[in-house]
Amino acid sequence: MRVLFTAAVSLIALAACQPGEPVAVAPTADEVAKISADLTAWFDAEYEEELQMSPIGLTFQGRKDQYDKLDDYSEAAIDKKLEWRRASVAEMKEKFDPAKLDAEARTSFDIWALSLDMEEKAAKFRRSPYVFVKDGPHVFLPNFVISFHAVSEKSDLDAYVSRIGEVGRVMDQAVELAKLAAAEGNRAPRFAYDQSIQEATNVITGAPFGAGKDSPIWADVKAEIKTLQDGGKLTAEEAKAVQDAAQAALVDKLKPAYERVVAWLKEDRPNTPELATGASALKDGVAFYDNALAQQTTTTLTANEIHDIGLKEVARIHAEMEKIKEQVGFTGTLVEFFDFMRTDKQFQLSNDDAGRAKYIKMSEDYLTAMEAKLPEYFGILPKADLVVKRVEAFREEPGGAQHYFPPTPDGSRPGVFYAHLSDMKSMPTYSLEAIAYHEGVPGHHMQIAIAQELTGIPKFRTQYGSTAYQEGWGLYSESLSKDMGFYVDPYSDFGRLGAEIWRAIRLVVDTGIHSKGWTEQQAVDYFLANGPTPRGAVESEVRRYIVWPGQATAYKIGMLKIQELRALAQQELGDKFTMGGFHDTVLGGGSLPLPVLEARVKRWIETVKAS
Repeated sequence: MRVLFTAAVSLIALAACQPGEPVAVAPTADEVAKISADLTAWFDAEYEEELQMSPIGLTFQGRKDQYDKLDDYSEAAIDKKLEWRRASVAEMKEKFDPAKLDAEARTSFDIWALSLDMEEKAAKFRRSPYVFVKDGPHVFLPNFVISFHAVSEKSDLDAYVSRIGEVGRVMDQAVELAKLAAAEGNRAPRFAYDQSIQEATNVITGAPFGAGKDSPIWADVKAEIKTLQDGGKLTAEEAKAVQDAAQAALVDKLKPAYERVVAWLKEDRPNTPELATGASALKDGVAFYDNALAQQTTTTLTANEIHDIGLKEVARIHAEMEKIKEQVGFTGTLVEFFDFMRTDKQFQLSNDDAGRAKYIKMSEDYLTAMEAKLPEYFGILPKADLVVKRVEAFREEPGGAQHYFPPTPDGSRPGVFYAHLSDMKSMPTYSLEAIAYHEGVPGHHMQIAIAQELTGIPKFRTQYGSTAYQEGWGLYSESLSKDMGFYVDPYSDFGRLGAEIWRAIRLVVDTGIHSKGWTEQQAVDYFLANGPTPRGAVESEVRRYIVWPGQATAYKIGMLKIQELRALAQQELGDKFTMGGFHDTVLGGGSLPLPVLEARVKRWIETVKAS
């Protein structure tokens, strides 16, 4: 996935002036403009240097620099990147005085410095995160070369073949990282090992590795070759040569590396906990989880505080759900209504290709209707297209959460809303509308595409991301869509509340697992008792929280902050408040840590007041 950077908890404070110190002469407006422009140019040069360390990042941005390479996944590379960041921040502080910057440039200054703070803290726990889990490198990299390595010329095919070999190299590095973590007693639960063994096996099953239909990468290579041949860009001789080279890379480099992944996972599997445990069981697990919460939420909220917020939100949303239950005439309890929503056939599409096609068509229809309404609530609109796709078979998971991949900054590759459709019983239609708005517009696609298309700010701010901001915006978009007149069907409106309570439950369950010693079954039981999410999706979700501590808390915390800031703006501005002005302020600065976002909105409020 593209590299996402979350800023640390708070802004860097300026040293206060002490009595007796000389009073600094305020810089002129021209001086501020000049220094701010110089800083932006300096940032762009630094970010380009950083980007050159990530061939994957370059490809995600639609560039073909280092197109035949993949990133270095070793601990040595992590150390090298950290040293680079330290030197860069030191140089920034030496060359630029934050007191002589305009507000936008000062925001950039703080975010760049806070990225170092984040990386320094994360480095202390580099062997705590699990390697071979859902969306680990063993599934991400095949998806990356298939979905994001664009082929338009023969040289792109040659680079593709090189990258197949590079996947093998990265797998060996990933195994080394997993071994280092295991040596310190940090192992993913057994279910994650079993899932990773199956997923890795899927990648090297079929031709050219053995009998059966073409494996995913092999099928894609052949399709790319045919497209170039049909377009007259590849001769028959060239086509055979590159196909032979791809086959050799798959069989001689990628396959042995994946076999080493599977072999190590099987060898280490007896050492894994059969019953899943939370982060507190890891080495320095309590501190690791506290840091994960701080980085994911960009707040100082403790695990207990987040747990309590979740409990209160669950209770509040239950009251809203009761109203809809009464509206549709259901006479049982809310828990019985949850079961009705999970199991009633009216909310399930057929578990076949026709049902899957209908799911995608329904998603597209919701998004088309939303796009027509956006200009009433937003001034800035995305230029990049959005498509809806089924997750590739080798990484598809029954009940897996839908997700989004961003477009290239120039829009040449569209944003993608991915859906896991192998088990249609886990994809009820009543939840589809809210999901479409969250993953598409006005959610992730709109926010990320707009960020990438922004001008007048350093390029790194169009690419960096804060999880609390991004996922908070996605969840806020679900609620905003209600204000915009959508969810006409009460069952879809219940689906919206189901999606919101899902994120509130996450606050309770994530902290329960990682801070309060909850078992996997306790977490599943709490989830099922308090929300309508289908059991298959619940079980998948809980396992996601177990292997990715803290991430699930970012959604609701981010949403609450954005809602809080909108309420503040409405209260302060009265008749001067506009939805478009507020939303453009939130989206117009890139993905920001929540404290930085709050400062930005408050500056906007004061500007509007003065107008």
